[in-house]
Amino acid sequence: MSGIIINTNISAVDATNNLNRSNTALQKSLNRLSSGSKIISPADDAGGLAVSMKMSAALKRNMVTQDNIANAVSFLQTQDGSLKTAGKIMERISELATLYSDPTKSSTDKSNYSTEFNQLTSQLTQIQAESFNGVSMFATSSSSLSVSINEDGTQSVNVTKANLNSSVTTITSATTLSGITVADTTSGINSIATLRATNGAQTNRLQFAADLLVVNKVNLESANSRILDTDIAQESTNFARLNILVQSGAAMLSQANASAQVALKLLG
Repeated sequence: MSGIIINTNISAVDATNNLNRSNTALQKSLNRLSSGSKIISPADDAGGLAVSMKMSAALKRNMVTQDNIANAVSFLQTQDGSLKTAGKIMERISELATLYSDPTKSSTDKSNYSTEFNQLTSQLTQIQAESFNGVSMFATSSSSLSVSINEDGTQSVNVTKANLNSSVTTITSATTLSGITVADTTSGINSIATLRATNGAQTNRLQFAADLLVVNKVNLESANSRILDTDIAQESTNFARLNILVQSGAAMLSQANASAQVALKLLG
C-alpha cells in the first residue's frame, strides 16, 4: 500500500501518460478524417503503404496502357478507312476493265476509260504512302507494331502494317486497261478483303484487351482503397471515443494533481 508523498505523484504521472497517448491517437484520428487517408505516415502501416505504392504505380500504368491501346485501335481504324477506299477503287477499276473489253467501244471510248484508270492507279499508289501520326500504315513486306495489352508489359498484340502493295501491284504496274484482266481486279479485291478482315480481327482483340484493363483497374482501385482510404463511419466513432478519453484524462489529471494537497492538511 502506497503512502502519502509529495515529491513524486505517481497518479499524476500515470494520468499524464494516459492523456498523452489519448491525445496522440485523437490527433491521428482527426488527420485521418480531415484527409480521408488511413495512412498519414509510414509508421501507421509500413507494409500497407508499400503495397499501396505498387498498386498506385500499376494503376497509372494501366491507364496509360488503355490510352496506348486506344491509339492502336485508331491506327487500325484509319488503316481500314484507307483499305475501304482502295477496295472501292478496285471495284471501279474492275468495272472499267469490263467496259474496256466491250467490242462495241471505240478507241476513243477505251482511251477515256484508260485515262480514268491511270488516275485511279495513281490514287492507289498514294494510299500506300498514308501514315498515322508519322507511322506508316502500309508496308511492302511483313511488318507490324507491337502493342502492350497489360499494365506490366508482359503481353502484347502485333498490329499489322498491311501489305497493300502486293494486292494491287498487278494493277498499278499497268499503264492502260489493256494490260489487266477482270481476273486481276478480282484477285486484288479478294486480297484487300482479306487485309480488312485481318484489320477487323486485330481491332476486336484490342478492344477486348481494353475491356479487361478496365475491369483490372476497378479491382486495383478497390484493393488500394481498402488500404489507403479512411472508413469515415468507423473513424468518426473512434474519434468520438478518443475525444471522451482526452476530456476524461484531463479531468483525472486535475484530480491527481489535487490529491497531493491532502499532505498539506496533515501538516497543518
